[in-house]
Amino acid sequence: MSNIISRNNFDPFYDLFDFPFVDERKSSFMKTDIVETKDAYKLSIEVPAVKKEGIKVSLKEGYLNVTIEKKNDNVEKDDEGKVIHKERFFGTYKRSYFVGDDIKQSDISAALDNGVLKIDIIKPKKEERKEVEYIDIK
Repeated sequence: MSNIISRNNFDPFYDLFDFPFVDERKSSFMKTDIVETKDAYKLSIEVPAVKKEGIKVSLKEGYLNVTIEKKNDNVEKDDEGKVIHKERFFGTYKRSYFVGDDIKQSDISAALDNGVLKIDIIKPKKEERKEVEYIDIK
């Protein structure tokens, strides 16, 4: 696993191009920072106002999949009046990161900390190469 590749909503072109017509609500939700250390990859994913119960993280066919369900806790109408404009995103949102086939579920840990989902992926140990072994010629 040399690079982690991100795909928003399973759309491979979303992260490759910064088109002006991309829906801002989608592009501003689940922003991710990825840090590579000697032993691991560390993802920090913004998930503001999402409860732990609304987050699912899975590993399938080399992809780390993060699914967020953000529920609308606000009522559409209260004693003060009705909602006439809404910019906050509610619903289900998915993001997928290619991590490679050599990653196992046991290599991944996740924690939610103050609106940031932190995922650590332990890099698989590479077999140390032995010095050159010569083959006997008969």
